Amino acid sequence: MKKLFNILFAGSVCCCITATTALSSCSDFLDEHTPQGTLSDEQVKTAENAEAMVVSAYAIFTTAEDINSSFSMWNFDVRSDDAYKGGSGTSDGDVFHQLEVQQGVLTTNWNINDMWVRLYNSLSRVNSAIALLNESDYEMKAQRLAEMKFLRAYGHFLLKRLYKHIPFVVDENLTYDDYNQLSNTSCTNDEGWQLIIDDLMEAYDALPETQADKGRPTRAAAAAFLAKVYLYKAYRQDDAATNQVTSINEADLKKVVEFTAPALYANYGLEDDLHNNFRPEEEYENGIESIWAIQYSRNDGSTYGNLNWSYGLIPPNIPGATDGGCDFYKPSQNLVNAYRTGDDGLPLLNSFNERNYDKATDNADPRLFLTIGIPGLPYMFNPAYMMEETSIWSRSNGLYGYNVSLKQNVDPALIGQYLIKGSYWASSMNRIVFRYADVLLMRAEAEAQLGNSSEAIQLVNRLRTRAAQSTQMTASYPSRYGVKMYVANYRGSYSKEEALRIVKMERRLEMGMESERFFDLVRWGDAASVLNKYYAEEIDNCAIYTAAHFTANRDEYLPIPFEQISASNGHYTQNVGNW
Repeated sequence: MKKLFNILFAGSVCCCITATTALSSCSDFLDEHTPQGTLSDEQVKTAENAEAMVVSAYAIFTTAEDINSSFSMWNFDVRSDDAYKGGSGTSDGDVFHQLEVQQGVLTTNWNINDMWVRLYNSLSRVNSAIALLNESDYEMKAQRLAEMKFLRAYGHFLLKRLYKHIPFVVDENLTYDDYNQLSNTSCTNDEGWQLIIDDLMEAYDALPETQADKGRPTRAAAAAFLAKVYLYKAYRQDDAATNQVTSINEADLKKVVEFTAPALYANYGLEDDLHNNFRPEEEYENGIESIWAIQYSRNDGSTYGNLNWSYGLIPPNIPGATDGGCDFYKPSQNLVNAYRTGDDGLPLLNSFNERNYDKATDNADPRLFLTIGIPGLPYMFNPAYMMEETSIWSRSNGLYGYNVSLKQNVDPALIGQYLIKGSYWASSMNRIVFRYADVLLMRAEAEAQLGNSSEAIQLVNRLRTRAAQSTQMTASYPSRYGVKMYVANYRGSYSKEEALRIVKMERRLEMGMESERFFDLVRWGDAASVLNKYYAEEIDNCAIYTAAHFTANRDEYLPIPFEQISASNGHYTQNVGNW
């Protein structure tokens, strides 16, 4: 099977934009790059050219990201209670340190503008493909348009979660003057989510149940994406003066239930072991739980293959193995503590920081050992690399602790096969964007909010049952390293409030270090209360939080970049919060 993202359109210097520059027409672009303009409009509008533009649009979602601006959003998840920035210290990636402690963030910071530009460049290429498809006539036109609407929704979704108020480029035929008239506040927050839904509904109605090319979305992928957008939309934040959740919309929640219906996912399910979702070997990629994934590859004819460089800063610096590893995105002690379980096998919901996890005495959810590398245990399940509380495992000499993320990393024994050294480290491992576990969690959350606590708990228990059996890599840990693994299902009946608390906790445990946590907290309206409590309690584990403070109605979203505001001819409005 082909991995679609691997196929780069030769010479595809497609018309790219920021939101403040022009998008040329596709025919203008193709004429410019054809000798003496020898092709007529009819020759340009061929199936071959349209297909090439589609592949080019897919490719930019790997080629436009890098270590500082990963579309996985790990760089921006350092604002959550799941992860520390890491690196050698606070000055190493200082603009991300500012985001982590929510102090000193400037609208002129390069990382604020860089992600904006990269995502709008991606949208530009998608719109170029849509424009050419609309002018073409071939058998696959309807399906390819659906795929491009899916990608356009994806780009806007990433932007909206980061910046809230964004200009929507949903008209692929905008002129130069049209672009210069775009506003980032022409629609309400709710209306912005609806624009993304509109693209996704077109995709959902036209996409097939299966795709031969890995990387192309299916109807189930569109359904999962619709469920996610409706879930964000349900938590209304339409007070123009704040970022507060003002209401929770029942109709949107019912849409989440509709688009997570089991019948829509007949070709998908849970892996037997959670770790199978985070293995680079070909036999594990695009597995039953992977609904839509960004496809990376090796040995595809290029020097380094189509590798994922966007995780390049995350590997630790292991002498003789990952020399040059930068040790960013380190799991917080708070997240480690969250995996502790009581004698009943359930999370200790209110005691993340009463004391730190002790592997010799505490029960732990098995997912802890698949998510976080802990001193005294093997790194990436390889006993040749035992983690210790030394500078080898912490470039900051313990400032950010000694824990290491596992979900983005690859066993050093696979260097040269699935882990490749270039300017930084890269891997061919896919990045799953939508996995079936997330579908179950979204459905559980909607059911809980609708008052259907029993249904919500049943869904949570499916994940906890899978967690209990996710020990293929760690079965020897109790006997060899003295850890205690115990996770059990919830029993009995629960109120709506209790069910919601359980679902939120389960989401953190299942999706830990997958860069969802900060956006979840903002969506729920919990960011200020959770993070300020976290800062106050985490100082003993990570001293950088001494002056940290989350300012409600400002820090939920990034500011609109100064460069974009200044170039918008007065059409952009800055986000709330006195930036």
